[in-house]
Amino acid sequence: MIMHYSVNKIPVGVLGASGYAGRELCAIIARHPRFSLAFATANEQRGQTVRAGRDDVTFIASDDAPLAKAEIVFCALPHGASLAWVERARSAGARVVDLSSDFRPGHGDAAAKAVYGMPELGSATRSAIASADIVANPGCYPTSILLALAPLASAGLVAPGAMIIANAASGVTGAGNSPKRELLFAEVSEDYRAYGVGNTHRHLKEMLATMATFGAAHADLVFTPHLLPVARGILSSITVPVVRELADATEPLRAAYPNEPFIEVVPQQPRLRDVVHRNVVRMTATMIAGTRAPTMLVTSAIDNLVKGAAGQAVQNANLMCALDECTGLPT
Repeated sequence: MIMHYSVNKIPVGVLGASGYAGRELCAIIARHPRFSLAFATANEQRGQTVRAGRDDVTFIASDDAPLAKAEIVFCALPHGASLAWVERARSAGARVVDLSSDFRPGHGDAAAKAVYGMPELGSATRSAIASADIVANPGCYPTSILLALAPLASAGLVAPGAMIIANAASGVTGAGNSPKRELLFAEVSEDYRAYGVGNTHRHLKEMLATMATFGAAHADLVFTPHLLPVARGILSSITVPVVRELADATEPLRAAYPNEPFIEVVPQQPRLRDVVHRNVVRMTATMIAGTRAPTMLVTSAIDNLVKGAAGQAVQNANLMCALDECTGLPT
């Protein structure tokens, strides 16, 4: 494995580097001007060499990872498997960005040990990330939906007792790279379907817990994910009952994110081709005609592997290392 050691480089490691998010992490680290890859683990593929960005990376077993050599460890292990490895990394002296759900809000007592890593939620969140030992990287769907909802909730625009309807469609990389019949090309191509219906998707707990922190605890959220026949990207359409009509529905979004480098508020509907391979959330909003009560539609698009996973993880690590937040990230 190519390693880049320099007094100006910060050594980082990736646990679970063979998955889509893990490989994306390795690729971003390869072109990062201040990070160097100390190790990348993948138990089932240990000894194999893959291309990640501009570098060849050889996977090692997790038990062989030199955790103490990394200042930051990115944990991209499956949900439920991260908890023990995060503790091992912390015991070795490394700070951790965890990409699983194990430390996210709404997922048990471990959430109290971590800071939720969504920098755009405000300066207090950024400060907490910068000093955190463990950062819980948000899920891909929550990134797309929560950043679209936060400005409306913070401005008191969400109607009391509102039922918010979030329909979001993701590319197949969001399901991971484990072989599954329903994700075969012949099953996905030329098709489009909902899954996790009936408000059963695991990301719902994370979204509800986070909504409560920015003033939307009174609202219900009905979340239905869909599978798109594309490799990457998420497009979310969110229907929000609001307290009044707005002449310019995008104004609350622009007011909330005036100087955010990774949020683009636009007048037109965002498309996946606008965001793939970029660490951005692109969003817009419009009032809905023909409803009895004022209702807004907010639409957002992200790359599920970049802003929805690896890119956001590096964004958080940049803050933890006192680097410019945008360092090494594709905009």
